[in-house]
Amino acid sequence: MVLAPLVAAARPSVLRPSQQALRTATTLAAGFPKVSKRLPTKYGGVYTVTLIPGDGIGAEITDSVKEIFEHVNAPIEWEQYDVSGATPGGEGIFKQAMESLQRNRVGLKGILYTPTDHAGHNSWNVAMRQQLDIYASVVLCKSLKGFPTRHSNVDFAIIRENTEGEYSGLEHQSFPGVVESLKVSTRFKAERIIRFAFDFALKNDRKKVTMVHKANIMKLGDGLYLNTFRRIAEEYKSSGIQTNDMIVDNTSMQLVAKPHQFDVMVMPNLYGAIVSNIGAALVGGPGIVPGCNIGREYALFEPGCRHVAKDIMGTNKANPAAMILSATMMLRHLGLDAIANAITTSTYDVISTGKIRTKDMGGKCPFYRSHVPCRFRSLGSLLLTELYLFFFSLSRECHNQRLHSCGHCWLVDN
Repeated sequence: MVLAPLVAAARPSVLRPSQQALRTATTLAAGFPKVSKRLPTKYGGVYTVTLIPGDGIGAEITDSVKEIFEHVNAPIEWEQYDVSGATPGGEGIFKQAMESLQRNRVGLKGILYTPTDHAGHNSWNVAMRQQLDIYASVVLCKSLKGFPTRHSNVDFAIIRENTEGEYSGLEHQSFPGVVESLKVSTRFKAERIIRFAFDFALKNDRKKVTMVHKANIMKLGDGLYLNTFRRIAEEYKSSGIQTNDMIVDNTSMQLVAKPHQFDVMVMPNLYGAIVSNIGAALVGGPGIVPGCNIGREYALFEPGCRHVAKDIMGTNKANPAAMILSATMMLRHLGLDAIANAITTSTYDVISTGKIRTKDMGGKCPFYRSHVPCRFRSLGSLLLTELYLFFFSLSRECHNQRLHSCGHCWLVDN
């Protein structure tokens, strides 16, 4: 069975939705038609999801998601695999995790460490994307209310080809001291990711698509992408979507100087890695930017900036917001919009108040965790009516905050 992706890879209707889609930082599926065939479920409508916490701070931030989902009674059952790229071996559990992803068709993961030494293994992050053909990386960069940065009202999406380019893993030493690394570009994958970007723009009421490239130097490889973009753009003329293209080095400067000119950006693999980090810096850092990887059959959700953050592992400084927001994108993919909206709104409310911040967001409290107190009202079944998500400190610096217990969790007094 082939599942319909969040954004159809086939040619879409070029009619713009009649109503503007909700534009939050996790509205990947806003305005999209629901998938016609649901993902595999267990009895009682419970979705089985593969969970790979990852290396570095991965276990800490995925624990936050698990705790939140438990408190809101999200119909999710986890199949957890503690894959790690930081230690030798591990091929067996990696294979088990891949089998789980192929079985469940949806997963949530942290970032797996990839060693840089010659003896190290190839990236398991890349291997997952290639083996599952989850070809579209989507990173959403949006300014958050209550958290000012140099530029306000930034709001753009980065669509990155995920399976080829410089990440093809084809390199060799042709002569001692001479290394050749192959960048592979194909018309099929260029067309697929570019159509994805236009479909995304249409379904989410975006106005403009920008192709990022280096075709002035790589005239064949990036030229293939640029020429494909221009050809496909002609097919979408009647939709009213504006199009332009920009060389990647100029794009980097323009993002820092004038980020508001961008709406949807589509690009080959390596440029996406660079641009997504710039985008994250514009809106507050890697701790708040969600992302996902989408293919025709599988979907894998992870923070938009692929940072392991080994330097803060175990120090209780990790910001779980990016992972929480990525998890809400997953909930929308499963059609669980009400729960996703509740968690997303609560996360934004906490950030907006500005009272409690993790260190990466300028907070002074070094010890954080997340907790979710919930209130439910019975309407034939338990329906979520209120959800408040709090990040709170247990450090001495924040000891002056008055805390009280509600029986299941801690609430911060107003």
